[in-house]
Amino acid sequence: MNPLGTGDPLRLGPYRMIGVLGAGGMGKVYLGRDNQGKPAAIKVLRPELAHDPGLAQRFVREAHAAQAVQSKGVARVLGAQTEGGRPWIATEFLAGPTLDGAVERHGPFEDSAVRALGAALARTLRDVHAAGLVHRDVKPANIVLTSSGPRIIDFGIARPEHGLTLTSTGEVPVTPGYGPPEQVLGRRVGPAADVFALGAVLAYAATGVRVFDGGHVAAVQYEVVHGEPRLERLTPELRAVFAPCLAKAPELRPTPEQLAGACAPPARADRAWKRGELAADIAEREREAARLTALPTADTRGGDGGSGGGPSRRRLLTGIATGGAVLAAGGGAAGWLLTDDDDGHSWDAKPLTKYEPGSAPKPLWGPLDVASRKAPAPTPVRDVILVAADGGGMQAFDVRSGKRRWRTERIAGRGGALASGDDEGTVLGLGASGALVALSAHDGRRQWQYEKADAGGLLAVDEEAVYVATPKGGLRAIALDSHRPRWSVRSPVGASTAGSVKAVASEGHVVVYGTDGAVAVLDAASGKTVWGPKKPALGAHPTGLVPAVADGVLYVGGRKLTAIGLADGHVKWSKSASSRTGWGSPALDGEVLYAVDGPDLKARRTRDGSNDWTLSLSGPRLPRGVVPVVQAHTVWLAFDDFGEPSLIAVDTRKGEKAWSYSQGGAGDFRIAGAGNRVFLVQGGMLTAMPVV
Repeated sequence: MNPLGTGDPLRLGPYRMIGVLGAGGMGKVYLGRDNQGKPAAIKVLRPELAHDPGLAQRFVREAHAAQAVQSKGVARVLGAQTEGGRPWIATEFLAGPTLDGAVERHGPFEDSAVRALGAALARTLRDVHAAGLVHRDVKPANIVLTSSGPRIIDFGIARPEHGLTLTSTGEVPVTPGYGPPEQVLGRRVGPAADVFALGAVLAYAATGVRVFDGGHVAAVQYEVVHGEPRLERLTPELRAVFAPCLAKAPELRPTPEQLAGACAPPARADRAWKRGELAADIAEREREAARLTALPTADTRGGDGGSGGGPSRRRLLTGIATGGAVLAAGGGAAGWLLTDDDDGHSWDAKPLTKYEPGSAPKPLWGPLDVASRKAPAPTPVRDVILVAADGGGMQAFDVRSGKRRWRTERIAGRGGALASGDDEGTVLGLGASGALVALSAHDGRRQWQYEKADAGGLLAVDEEAVYVATPKGGLRAIALDSHRPRWSVRSPVGASTAGSVKAVASEGHVVVYGTDGAVAVLDAASGKTVWGPKKPALGAHPTGLVPAVADGVLYVGGRKLTAIGLADGHVKWSKSASSRTGWGSPALDGEVLYAVDGPDLKARRTRDGSNDWTLSLSGPRLPRGVVPVVQAHTVWLAFDDFGEPSLIAVDTRKGEKAWSYSQGGAGDFRIAGAGNRVFLVQGGMLTAMPVV
């Protein structure tokens, strides 16, 4: 990542340029942000080439090719201007390593992960071919690994199956070692060419070695046309799947659909990019890229170097340059944007661009008298918000309109719900007599049920299991694939009731915090205590405090706000509370923690606990024992205002109160946030509020 230089545009269409991601033979790729703060990669044709009919035709074709493919396995085109002095294409910005970078850094994939990778990429090629296109340059550098799966990028040389190539004389029309014989020989290529390339890519992912190699380009291309692929390092099972892809004759290769079926990955094989070192690498890059959305530009800060709540431009560019985002540079180069969701839909609301300080904005929708009077905090899952219904049961409402989508009595809504985080949008809740029930967030239909869970409360969920508290003081993990217990142990922390233990599952660990003020960390795979319980420095809390976890560090409240190494229990820093009530549950937002300390809301830096800002709340307002909810540039807190439950919204950019909100109802507020909305439940009323 380099800063903008002389001659670089400052704005193209709705995008403000932030820096230069890279340059290829045809143009430059810039990092841009739109008016809502979302990043994009903007590819601009070089001025001296803009009037070349052949290159302009290729540039236009790239935009049209990528727009024609409707698949979650590719990066979307967000906008384009292909006429005028500076033709440009805006595309999604994908945070994550390329496949070759991942193999180089973390080693070859296990067989099950290669199968999952192959099935996903084959389905994407099916979608590309269904649009009448052939990618023509499938290679490890054009595959980006994200937390939601692999994506194919760079449609710079994609063309209709029966079209003519625009490659100029003397140019290499294919990446050596991945293009098929017919492409090397300059013949017309069809969808089978992409299957050949994918076979070579998957063999590389499984072994770390290219199946066609040589001392120079000509030698590699000779091997592709006349030699045999080097598959001896593959297991016999994978060799049987990938060898047909590398057949010399296109008609002998499988279709993408057949290849996807032949890969047949086992259940949860995609954990390669959701757990372990590679997943941590992806997560770190995604965190860096996510900070782009919170980066104030000169428009809002009065310059690049002003003081504000976000990192400086120089610091962010440095972070990306050291591995925060991926760029595929070359003739058809493009960087890619974080998607709103796997299906290409956006359920996010637009934050308020301005507000009247002290005056609460109108709700996005509601209040709706639909919830149980004793409902716990609502649960956002994809495009619905779940709340408990009167008389038991769970119901779901559309996050955009508040319209009820479904209601079911199969899940005990008063016990709350958990979102599993899988691609299907699974909701986990408690059924009769402690049964564990899994429902579809889309329509409420039961997916599976485990009657013998003996769950007295839902605690946490990760990619592998859901963790519950049993009525007799135990903790239990139930596998999401087999729907059976993985382990059961005695809780190392105390709790007043089965559901009062607070927990977080993250990075292969389960953190539990009891009402006795003790915290302990368990191994998520075995249930064995990794360290703890730690008690004296933290202090008891009558309802338990929710811990926060990120980047291998655990943050807990109590008498002290403490940062503890997740794996070893080593205290990194600790800040004493200035109030008698102590620190509440912290909320984590990038490099900042928000937590209440008596009547104050404080923003603390995660690196050392230093104070960013403090907002003192005068009068009788006392924070209740809930986690602050952070969305966009707003922190929401529940308070007691002369006996009337109220909420306060704080602008994190200024550390100042934005407004207060009260519905005039009885009972505590329970709040949750997602998609630039904050959802409120109080006295049976459900409301969706905007943020800034």
